[in-house]
Amino acid sequence: MKASQVRTRFAPSPTGYLHVGGARTALFNWLLARKLGGTFVLRVEDTDETRNTAESRQAIFDAMLWLGIDWDEGPRPDGSTTGEFGPYYQSQRQDSYNKWFKKLVDNNRVYEEDGAWRFKFERKPITMQDIICGEVTIDYRDESNTPDMVVRRSDGSYVFHFVNVVDDIEMKITHAIRGEDHLMNTPKHLQLFEAFGVEPPQYGHIPLILNMDGSKMGKRDQGAAVDGYIKDGFLPEAVFNFLALLGWSPKDETEIFPIDEIINRFSLEGVNRSPSKFDAEKCAWINQQHLMALPPEVFAEKSEPYVQAAGQEITESYPVIAASVQEKVKLFTEVPAAISFYLNSDYSYDVSALDKVRANETAAELLTKLAETFSQISDWATAKESIAATAKANGAKPGQLMFPTRVALSGQSGGPDLGAILSILGQEECVRRLKRTLEMLS
Repeated sequence: MKASQVRTRFAPSPTGYLHVGGARTALFNWLLARKLGGTFVLRVEDTDETRNTAESRQAIFDAMLWLGIDWDEGPRPDGSTTGEFGPYYQSQRQDSYNKWFKKLVDNNRVYEEDGAWRFKFERKPITMQDIICGEVTIDYRDESNTPDMVVRRSDGSYVFHFVNVVDDIEMKITHAIRGEDHLMNTPKHLQLFEAFGVEPPQYGHIPLILNMDGSKMGKRDQGAAVDGYIKDGFLPEAVFNFLALLGWSPKDETEIFPIDEIINRFSLEGVNRSPSKFDAEKCAWINQQHLMALPPEVFAEKSEPYVQAAGQEITESYPVIAASVQEKVKLFTEVPAAISFYLNSDYSYDVSALDKVRANETAAELLTKLAETFSQISDWATAKESIAATAKANGAKPGQLMFPTRVALSGQSGGPDLGAILSILGQEECVRRLKRTLEMLS
């Protein structure tokens, strides 16, 4: 098959937010289409009128586009549609379903029972070659284990198995990558394709996503909702990176990828056959690596909304302040707390850090000497060097003064480089903070 003929799809049901399992399914289909120069189709399974909402549909569209998963055919967030094989909403495809159902009636492959229409399975083993899971066989010779399936309900609506196959036929889908929970449905779909006389797509089933304790990841588990990553201050490219590695391996130790490289390296052969465990800490670590790789000015720009949401003012010096904490945060939502000591002259002290300074018998004396030194410095650029010099001049090691100085200036035991803190706060403020801390220690 030529690469340009490859057509993949993602078919969400708009009954809630986009789950990471669905996002990963969409991602793998998107990656395959992009890798092979094919087409990625979005269609909406909106036949459940009691549960589908416009808000859920919009949330799914927004989450996909935030991740960078765009689509070549299907409905657009603005209400328009692109593509020649629509409609792309199942609720608008009843005429197509009726047409294909008539084919089954004409070929005597369905019968009515208790008001519903059932599809007659051919009583034989069905073997499929799954492009991820390998060979799968289901034996349909035993009717008690594999009863004929309902394809049309008494109210005239069609079941998932039927519409899924019809949609794939009319939209010319060549590769259907979906969750492992659909694996046992596929032989049913293959019988429908055979009854219609149409070549089925190649199927590949992705193993499930599990929680760290081995349980199946549910809708309410940590990290399940894609929109939660937006609220929590993740970069979309980092979540994209994490989801790609959630079941796919690049066959080396590399873990941090730009999107273009993931596309180039992606293959279905690299998809794991065993379930993946969702590691929230790993996701945050991957996000941190992507944050650290941003140009400082971009980091500052992208973090601004989170700082403003926390009620902190964006000043002219904000880009420099933001750059000083860029390597210290894992999420944009951590930036306001990380920089608060710069902006608040009445900053609070970490109790354990202050206790540690109190336990240092020489700390108060050394901080007093440092305050005097800081007051007399003519070139503030040498301030950091003067800390070690002050310690040495008073018979102490640099470390005995570095930590108390950090706590005095920021109230924290860790954080930005001390040189950056000195530069941003300036001489007068640093002296004032040293004296404030000495009052705390007295």
